[in-house]
Amino acid sequence: MKTQAKFCKWGSMLATLFVALSTSSCKEGFIYEGEGDCGTYYNIEFKYDYNMKFADAFANEVTSLSLYVFDQEDTLVETVTVSDAARLAADDFAIALELESGKYELVAWAGLGDEESFDLLADVAVGKTKREELQVALKMSEARRVEADLQPLYHGAMTLDYTSEPGTYVETMSLVKDTNVVRIMLQQMSDGLVADKFRYEITADNALLDWNNDVLSSGELTYAPWSVMTGTADVAPGYGTSDATRADQVSVAIAEFTINRMIDGQSPILTIYNIEEDKAVLSIPVADYALLVKGYYNRDMSNQEYLDRQDEYSMTFFLDEDGNWLSASIIVNAWRVVLNDDIL
Repeated sequence: MKTQAKFCKWGSMLATLFVALSTSSCKEGFIYEGEGDCGTYYNIEFKYDYNMKFADAFANEVTSLSLYVFDQEDTLVETVTVSDAARLAADDFAIALELESGKYELVAWAGLGDEESFDLLADVAVGKTKREELQVALKMSEARRVEADLQPLYHGAMTLDYTSEPGTYVETMSLVKDTNVVRIMLQQMSDGLVADKFRYEITADNALLDWNNDVLSSGELTYAPWSVMTGTADVAPGYGTSDATRADQVSVAIAEFTINRMIDGQSPILTIYNIEEDKAVLSIPVADYALLVKGYYNRDMSNQEYLDRQDEYSMTFFLDEDGNWLSASIIVNAWRVVLNDDIL
């Protein structure tokens, strides 16, 4: 009986000591094995699977990232920038946040690190910068022309409910790619290089993006191709042509552009000019024609989702030996689109 009483007394003392040590460890910042941390931490992970393959390409494509944290008054409270491509490509990459409990709005821009193609307009300052100031502008010449291959630009936004409950939490932000490559091919049934006698440009009003990735009107600009190549390929006589247009070679000209985000209903306009005659010979809305070939498997996507997921567009136009349009159709991303006569 005495032994049992003594055991109970020591057991009570040990329990009291354990509680004291646990409380002390939380207050003093000590962490004991098996005990856990008493703080509240949020790890923000990132993914870029908003593409046509539905596969996460964040590690392979994103080389710089800036995260901006705004409070309920839309005032910046924290910003984190990572420009180390190797760190961004790591499987365990995340940005850790330690904040007061409450609701926050997070905005991310990826691809601003080199400052070659885009500018963040806000003079970022914690405690001062408002969310609506976080706009990104495309760099261009004084003549409002863009002739360079734009560096890829990505955007993300999410709401974060930061709890007061101790623990480590993980939230994932999904990114959208804004930049698009547009590839124009002129294919001509001819032994000569008549196809390189054309000039190409895309006009749009999409130079300015707000914090929510909406396109703001800032005036029309002109995109010029950053690459133009010509060449020929041998073909079997009469392949793909009538007897009247038969040739031994196909002459090809390829022009490549990189343009900013496309919005459904605000299509950039591709115009092809005949250099010798100095006149436009074709003009089409790029986004509208891209949406024509959205296809059966993508029928459940909204138009905007398709434009945001797709980041490369290839269009092929056919010419006869004299440089006239061979048929009232073009190929867009391997799909044939029949054009109205009044478009050509």
